[in-house]
Amino acid sequence: MSKAIYPGSFDPITFGHLNIIKRAAKIFDELYVVVLHNVNKKYFFNRDERINITKESLKNFKNVYVESYEGLLVDYAKKKDINVIIRGLRAVSDFEYELQLANANRSLNENVEILFLMTDTEFSFISSTIVKEVAKFGGNISQWVPKNVEKAIIKKISNNNV
Repeated sequence: MSKAIYPGSFDPITFGHLNIIKRAAKIFDELYVVVLHNVNKKYFFNRDERINITKESLKNFKNVYVESYEGLLVDYAKKKDINVIIRGLRAVSDFEYELQLANANRSLNENVEILFLMTDTEFSFISSTIVKEVAKFGGNISQWVPKNVEKAIIKKISNNNV
């Protein structure tokens, strides 16, 4: 059985993420979408919110599982006996950072393979940061995120919880 990990902060999940997940789910029997926590990052949604929003967004995928992890991704991979990590690329500007990350992960666990998938062109400019910024100024984000994500962002902003 083929398995892969698609890690990210998913703060929040976007149609760009979903594009990668949909395509990876066709390639692998099981895809683990891992909501990571980076202690150096300030999040819009807390970990539980990010997990719940991501699970809701992926509820129709039968072979996709949402989990969270705090620690080294290669340790999670080893624990789950998974040797493929999916990383999404939007533009050339993503490549340098992703290459450094891939090399670091491979040096920590030589059995891990990193598979890069390019998002479809229509999603190449979408980032969670852009989504949140546009939403904070009242812009329309419905073309970039699932309805449940849009509602969660608007609710958080309207409750002044940001």
